[in-house]
Amino acid sequence: MLGGFLALLSAATFAFENAIARRGVLTGSVAQALAITVPLGVPIFFLVAVVSGSLGAVLGFSWMAIVYLALAGILHFVWGRYCNYRASKAMGANLVAPVQQSNLLVTLALAIWILGEHLTPLRVLGIALVVLGPTLTYERKQKPQPQTSSDAEVAAPAVRDAHAVFQPKYAEGYLFALLSSTGYGISPVLVRLALEHGGLQASIAGGLVSYIAATLAFALILLWPGQWRHVRALDREPAKWFTISAVGVCFAQMLRYMALALAPVSVVTPIQRLSLVFRVYFGRLINPHHEVFGGRMFAATVVSLFGALALTVSTELVQSLVPLPGWATTLLNWHWP
Repeated sequence: MLGGFLALLSAATFAFENAIARRGVLTGSVAQALAITVPLGVPIFFLVAVVSGSLGAVLGFSWMAIVYLALAGILHFVWGRYCNYRASKAMGANLVAPVQQSNLLVTLALAIWILGEHLTPLRVLGIALVVLGPTLTYERKQKPQPQTSSDAEVAAPAVRDAHAVFQPKYAEGYLFALLSSTGYGISPVLVRLALEHGGLQASIAGGLVSYIAATLAFALILLWPGQWRHVRALDREPAKWFTISAVGVCFAQMLRYMALALAPVSVVTPIQRLSLVFRVYFGRLINPHHEVFGGRMFAATVVSLFGALALTVSTELVQSLVPLPGWATTLLNWHWP
């Protein structure tokens, strides 16, 4: 239960961070965003590791666990985050969200293949509901209603202003959203391989290792001609948003690593899909003029939360609380593979 709750908190924090990062890339570049959000994770995780007494857990990692954590950090914090920010800059965080659901399929397939995890009827139901929920927040655009000449004169400036603020670039956005799914889909399996049975202290130490590896990898990118000069040209306004985003994403990742240390990947990853619902709310609050919004958010939230509940509750708990006939018990205990 604790792992599922931490995954839910992580989902909400990720949604907040995505909205903040979206605000930053309106005037800043993706490279400038990474230059702040990736390196800043090292001192934050280091401080938390020292305060919580988790720093010594780094010495307890095997060399293979360190390799897994380093690869997870590079794939998630550099590759996945770059593609996510690039997609968000192109078409907004809300339109990116449904496309990124594909990383769930990548993670679950790897969890079953590599980690030996299995699906149960409750998890299948939970995955279906969590995936379905976010899709309910998006509606087709309705055709504009005819306007009188006086209405059109009043509406025209607002329409022009809206288009001037945000025009989605769908081809670029969909491409990089799909690419981000590869990094976001593979990294949870690598983290689980490194931290399984490690506990909460190991999860914080693992996050520190991942951020150090990601920072070193990004430092190599800055050696490319012109990149360092470009990063240093960052203006104060996007720098403010990127800094807030860096703090938010660090705590989101911390919660994610803790959840993966306590619960299976096939539970944590679907619950984190709830960030796609939370993203709409934070987008409405922080970027009301720079996103595309849909309706039916309340229904989406209810459906997704029921899905999270189905993923979090164990079959043993259900059988202990609810008297079930024999056929239902047999069905509930089914698993694959």
